[in-house]
Amino acid sequence: MADIQELVKARRHIKEFTDRPVAEEDVIEWLNTAIYAPNHRMTQPWEVIFVGPETRSKLNHPADFGHAPLVMAIVWKAPENAIERDENLISTAAMMQNFCLLAWAHGVGVRWTSIGWRQDIKDILGVPEGHEVLVVGVGYPETIPSVKPRTPITEKLRRLP
Repeated sequence: MADIQELVKARRHIKEFTDRPVAEEDVIEWLNTAIYAPNHRMTQPWEVIFVGPETRSKLNHPADFGHAPLVMAIVWKAPENAIERDENLISTAAMMQNFCLLAWAHGVGVRWTSIGWRQDIKDILGVPEGHEVLVVGVGYPETIPSVKPRTPITEKLRRLP
């Protein structure tokens, strides 16, 4: 497995995938490791849905998730109060970052999409009321985008007395 610092720097958002399938056992293994993400009070607020071809077609994503061989929906509870809502969102994002790094270590990329906020998408996926969803494509990259420059943290660092 790759050095973690290099892995973090090398991971990319993938826009197009090959048609090479990703083994479901591998995805489940990566998810089982990814769930060790920090999550306040061990709420483990996430649920994962593997989206089949019929449902995927109904989602009608403009770029068809980059033709990824696997589409997953990550669902989390968004409670009424802002603190718990943020905690669940942050925990789920941490879990997904873990998943992205684990997949990337095995040559598999992820494409995050922003369609999950739409009520019609939630209805198609059967997302319960009061829950949020992230829909991602998972697969072997067709091409790997180049690194985009980042602002050094020293330029965004403050010190308090």
